[in-house]
Amino acid sequence: MAKRTLDAFFTSSPKRARTQDTHVNQNHHGTTRHASYPHPINMLPDSLHKEISSLPARPGRQIHDQPDLDLLYFEPFIPSYMAKQLFEFLRAELPFYRVEYDIKRGGIQTHIKTPRWTTVFGLDETSFFKDGIPTDKVSGRTAQDKKYERYPPRPIPQCLDALRLSTEAATGCLFNFCLINYYASGADSISFHSDDERFLGAEPAIASFSLGARRDFLMKHKPIASDGSSGGTGGTQPGEGKTTLKLGLGSGDMILMRGRTQSNWLHSIPKRTGKNQEDGGRINITFRRAMVKGGTENYYNYNVGTGPVYRWDKKSRQMELWKESPQEGNSRGTAS
Repeated sequence: MAKRTLDAFFTSSPKRARTQDTHVNQNHHGTTRHASYPHPINMLPDSLHKEISSLPARPGRQIHDQPDLDLLYFEPFIPSYMAKQLFEFLRAELPFYRVEYDIKRGGIQTHIKTPRWTTVFGLDETSFFKDGIPTDKVSGRTAQDKKYERYPPRPIPQCLDALRLSTEAATGCLFNFCLINYYASGADSISFHSDDERFLGAEPAIASFSLGARRDFLMKHKPIASDGSSGGTGGTQPGEGKTTLKLGLGSGDMILMRGRTQSNWLHSIPKRTGKNQEDGGRINITFRRAMVKGGTENYYNYNVGTGPVYRWDKKSRQMELWKESPQEGNSRGTAS
């Protein structure tokens, strides 16, 4: 499989005007709180919050020389000193999960253990948070839907929403979900996939940030069927789907995947071996826009699930099972 870098395919793209903050839920005591959070989440220090509002550090550069490929690459979006602070802050403050679930493959039930730590915040486009409660945008009434019952939606906390706003301003895209992956070492990974779920709508834009250890980001075109469509299982055109694009994402880098990219390309973070396997960890933040309630149900099912909460332990330097203290339980309440 041939590999090539993306660095030679760039052209500049201008920064867009900053968008309005539409759904930040926070109080005035240094934490973001909500009844669906397992614990209050600290806000960013004022200095870091202010600096994030001035991003990106560099304008994005377009990558579109391959069929159906439409990327905007910021190298970096967040400068290195700030990326280090944000990485350490988010790893220490956010709740994480090691999700397990069952799927059927070829009629056979398979148990999946997600090979990374995950968490998620947000609410789909049909609703918004009013006093911390999901509210239907059309009727203005509390959103009563079974898709919200199993996994109550959680507002994006201030420490992530600040970056969402800067990302929207820089890209001209709107986002209502924030997914976070923590790769503890080179052994954690994600296989080739595309974010082309129907609940994202046609030609979705997905902004993907990298914080912490440098990891390879691989992309390859889906096989082209004989009828010209991507992802087919029939005959394919010679050479299609065989070239792998490789980008070494550094801390603070962001890549925006948009247009026909998700419907035609796969991407992955492969495992690392050897001396770089224990590489200090990497956080991946992706901003997305779910259009319908099925997106909310899907994201919480596969990124929170029903298992226990874990938090970063500074002494052991690993994720540890978290137990709620009486103080945290009393302080959760509702968003304010």
